[in-house]
Amino acid sequence: MFRAGAAYGARQGHHRVDPSALGRTLVVFVEITRSSNSGDVFDKVRQELLHVPEVMECHLVSGSFDYLVKARLGGMNEYRHLLGDMLKKLPVTAQSHSYVVMEEVKES
Repeated sequence: MFRAGAAYGARQGHHRVDPSALGRTLVVFVEITRSSNSGDVFDKVRQELLHVPEVMECHLVSGSFDYLVKARLGGMNEYRHLLGDMLKKLPVTAQSHSYVVMEEVKES
């Protein structure tokens, strides 16, 4: 039997913050391809990307690259530093392709 307010089934709301209020108006998607596919490399890359505060989302994907990263930044200078730092910290050499968002048509 379900009781109102019980932890099971209770809903939690979330609030969206206007990115421009935080000075984070630039959205970039980055494809990352690793040079090695060993199992421990996946774990090391995951750990590095989890600790990058500008990274909003990171997905391990199938296809021609390994990771799709979404980052929200204050401008191109921050993006340049973020990309350099991310690639330097990865445990293997990596190749990247970036896509700068010109307009957010829909984001939920």
